[in-house]
Amino acid sequence: MKHTVLLLHGALGAEAQLKFLKRELPPFYDVLSFSFGGHGGRPLGASGFSMKEFAGEIQQFILDHDLPPVHVFGYSMGGYAALTAAVAQPELFASITTLGTKFDWSPGTAALETRLLDAEKMREKVPQFAAQLEQLHAPTPLPELLTATATLLRSLGDAPLLHAHNLAELEVPVQVLVGELDKTAGVDASRSFADHLPQGTFEIIMNTPHPLEKVNPDLLVNRIARFIELVQEGLA
Repeated sequence: MKHTVLLLHGALGAEAQLKFLKRELPPFYDVLSFSFGGHGGRPLGASGFSMKEFAGEIQQFILDHDLPPVHVFGYSMGGYAALTAAVAQPELFASITTLGTKFDWSPGTAALETRLLDAEKMREKVPQFAAQLEQLHAPTPLPELLTATATLLRSLGDAPLLHAHNLAELEVPVQVLVGELDKTAGVDASRSFADHLPQGTFEIIMNTPHPLEKVNPDLLVNRIARFIELVQEGLA
């Protein structure tokens, strides 16, 4: 029987950025993905979006496709959404691997993460990146996407959805990966939160910053597949 693997992108990303994992993961996996609302051409609701809504999208995707408990890989925000969904409905998940997921949210950290989420500033300072975002998320206007993202991050800063108590009760096997040079997620914070997970493992990927495209793809595929096999064998 094929194991089902669900791939989830990060903030300002889309499922198209995960194609390399779909291509490289072993063929005996059934690999699925989707873009969160407001991303990758999907419409942005009038109220923007929230982490709870993204978690709900994951749950609904699994239920709508009548999937068995899935193995999830979530990059950055995708990992946070997956864990939020698993806290609410753990029976939907066989395992979760996160990469570069920021756990330590507060008003101060949210302020740091949102300081560049302004379309005019982005077009001035990193015009190529802004153009890439506009192309990736069309027809959603870039200012609306950035404003919605900033609102989501500030809401996490004011009221984080993941904390020591609910992570300590999560019985889903979780692999927390973080790059050694990842200043967004942070090695120490990632280790601290991983320690709360009853079936959690933690690994630092050396010489690696936060952006997904900077991660060694062969190493990432190996870590995802290895963890799935350990879980299936009852060794994780």
